[in-house]
Amino acid sequence: MSQTIQPTMPADWRDFYALTKPRVMSLVIFTGLCGMLAAPVSIHPVLGFTAILCIAVGAGGAAALNQWWEADIDAGMKRTAKRPLPAGRMDRTSARDFGVALSVGSVLVMGLAIHWLAAALLALSIVYYAWFYTVWLKPRTPQNIVIGGGAGAFPPLIGWVAATGHVTLMPVLLFLIIFFWTPPHFWALALFVQTDYAKVGIPMMPVVAGEASTRRQILIYAIVLLPLALTPWLIGGTGAVYGVSALVLGTAFLIFAARVGLRRTGENDAMKPEKRLFAFSILYLFALFAMLVADRFASVQGWLA
Repeated sequence: MSQTIQPTMPADWRDFYALTKPRVMSLVIFTGLCGMLAAPVSIHPVLGFTAILCIAVGAGGAAALNQWWEADIDAGMKRTAKRPLPAGRMDRTSARDFGVALSVGSVLVMGLAIHWLAAALLALSIVYYAWFYTVWLKPRTPQNIVIGGGAGAFPPLIGWVAATGHVTLMPVLLFLIIFFWTPPHFWALALFVQTDYAKVGIPMMPVVAGEASTRRQILIYAIVLLPLALTPWLIGGTGAVYGVSALVLGTAFLIFAARVGLRRTGENDAMKPEKRLFAFSILYLFALFAMLVADRFASVQGWLA
C-alpha cells in the first residue's frame, strides 16, 4: 500500500455493502447453497440458512479486506476506481475494521451454530483470499489467479461439510471444478482490461506472458475442465441429469475457449471472443451447479429409478 486516500464524505450503508462485492458474493452464496443441497444428508432449514449466511458474510469480510489492502491499486484502474475507498467515500480504517468484524463473526457463528470443521474451512477460505491471494500472490506472480482460484472454490466444499460434518471426494471435486474454471474465466476478463493491470504493476498473465500465451492457457484449462466436471458422474456421485448437463455445458465452454485460444492477436472483432467467454463462463458455473442440485432432487424423488 502507498499513500492514504482521504475520504471526502462520510460513508453510508451502500458503501459498506459495496465493500462486500455483492456480485461476487451472489456466486459464492449460490455455489455454497448448491454444495449443501447436493449433499447426501439434509440439514435443518434454520441451520442451513445460518451456514449459508456465514459463508456470505465471511466472503464479504474477505472482500472488504481485499479492498482495504488494494485501495491505491483500485484507484489506478478504470474498472475499480469508483469503489468506496479509491473514490474517497470511506477511510481505510473503517474498511479494515468492517472486514475483520465480518470475517471473525462469521467464523465464530459457523463454529458455534454448525460445527468447527465448517468454521475452520471458512476461516481458511478468508485467509486464503484476504492474505495469501491479495497480499502475497497477486503482486508477485502471473500465476496469482491460478493458485488464488482456491479462494473462490471453497463455498461448495463448506456447504457440503456444513451438512455432512466431514470431507469426502465429492465436495473436493466441486472445489476442483471451480479451481480449474477460475483461470479461463478470469483471464478472459484480464485480456480486455490488461492495460489497467499493466498501469498499476499487477503481473496478470496477459501483461507478463502476452496475449497469445494467455489464450493457449485458457484453452488448456478448458480442456482439463471438461472431464473434471464429468468426474462426479463417472464415479457414481451423481446421476444422468448432472452428467448430461456437464457434458453439454463443458462442450460449449470448450468451444468458447477454443475461439479465444485460436484467435490471433490483433484480429478485428467488435464483440471479442474473450467477452463472450467471460459472459458464458458465469452462466456455465451457475447452470452446472444448478444441475447438480436438480440431479440430487431427481434422485431423492425417484424420478430416474
